Amino acid sequence: MKIALLGYGRMGKAIEKIAEKRGHEIVAKIDKNNPLDSLNNADVAINFSIPNAALANITNALNVGIPVVCGTTGWLDHKKEVDALCNKLEGAFLYASNFSLGVNLFFELNKKLASYMRSFPEYKVEIEEIHHTQKLDAPSGTAITLAEGVIDNSEHKQWHLYGEAKEGFPIKALRENDVPGTHTVSYHSEVDSIDITHTAHSRTGFALGAVVAAEWILGKKGVFGMRDVLGL
Repeated sequence: MKIALLGYGRMGKAIEKIAEKRGHEIVAKIDKNNPLDSLNNADVAINFSIPNAALANITNALNVGIPVVCGTTGWLDHKKEVDALCNKLEGAFLYASNFSLGVNLFFELNKKLASYMRSFPEYKVEIEEIHHTQKLDAPSGTAITLAEGVIDNSEHKQWHLYGEAKEGFPIKALRENDVPGTHTVSYHSEVDSIDITHTAHSRTGFALGAVVAAEWILGKKGVFGMRDVLGL
């Protein structure tokens, strides 16, 4: 499989290593230092660019008939138009806020816990995410996906970034050196607390999941997520 990397930062380099170990070839590395590299030889594109470049990268690849796997967060105001473009072109697009197998299982656990807690309003929910200081968006896409899982399976209607004067349950976004990603969903009452946590030890799990998703999407048409890849 020939892969174009849209974005060649830490995640792009991690994906390159995993892809080559699995027998794939990197045929393009497009970023601010190499914006004109060609997509023509690629079978699939994997986008982990900065948020501001994501829409153009995804659109360009879809327009030339290349399926796209995207893990960039912070651009989702435009996702509906990308989904519509993909369907119009009969292309293939897969977005995930997190490609880790463990995180996607964590998403399912979060939904189940939220459905259990629906009947116990004395427990107040909050989400905390911790990432490295280079992460540009806050809260993380993974934290937003967790919040959506709570909303879809409970009486909660919305979330807010901790410290902002908005309604809904809070998401705390912390930035610390060399933290690949830690997410905790907590339910607190006056007498006890229930916490579930996923802790990433490296970027390897994210990179592997992205490559597996790229392998999976070849030959398919439509808009997908990691639940489709993993059969969840």
